Amino acid sequence: MTRTALVVRGGWDGHHPIEATDLFVPFLRESGFDVTIESDPQVYADADRMAATDLVLQSVTMSEASQEAIRGLRDAVAAGTGLAGWHGGIADSFRASSDYLQLVGGQFATHPSKHPDEVHGDQTDNYLDYTVEITDLGRTHPITAGISDFSLTTEQYWVLHDDLIDVLATTTHPVQPYHPWHRPILSPAVWTRDWGQGRVFVATPGHSPDVLQDANVRTIIERGLLWAAR
Repeated sequence: MTRTALVVRGGWDGHHPIEATDLFVPFLRESGFDVTIESDPQVYADADRMAATDLVLQSVTMSEASQEAIRGLRDAVAAGTGLAGWHGGIADSFRASSDYLQLVGGQFATHPSKHPDEVHGDQTDNYLDYTVEITDLGRTHPITAGISDFSLTTEQYWVLHDDLIDVLATTTHPVQPYHPWHRPILSPAVWTRDWGQGRVFVATPGHSPDVLQDANVRTIIERGLLWAAR
């Protein structure tokens, strides 16, 4: 039986929502999904369409969604529709909606920058060398099993989160003399969340298409898409 995947993409162009999601549309089709693509989250308010959707792949950084759309997404996930995404496309969406934040379980707070002497006023100011560390749960979870700790040079997300998420990988923000915090901060880098009958998957790496094509990141996201789907 063919499953249905809905790709919802848009918001801030800096995360390349079209190019980024296009990397995974062929994978979804090869995995047996009938894929449709929308550029407006208002599609979430279409209850019949959402009930027939097995997976939502969302890549909408910041932007806004109506109360009806957020309610539709929450209801669909609770009824079994999967929700998945990466980076700001899911962890920094619809900042004005506390209901959306509660659904996803984690919200982008910042991505720390380099030393002030190394800042040039562009996106690379926030590209840091950091490690994604697989948790004990992650070592046995189907999304991350067999993947070892790995390093990236890209934005390192600091995430505000709750205790309903299952953390498969973390990253640590070190103390630096040019930042105001006083002890290392452990942030989730990959997590899942059970919500009613549905599943949510989030990976924080994915600022740009080259990061999404890192072998570890791509494997985690592909597995996460399949895991989240109804």
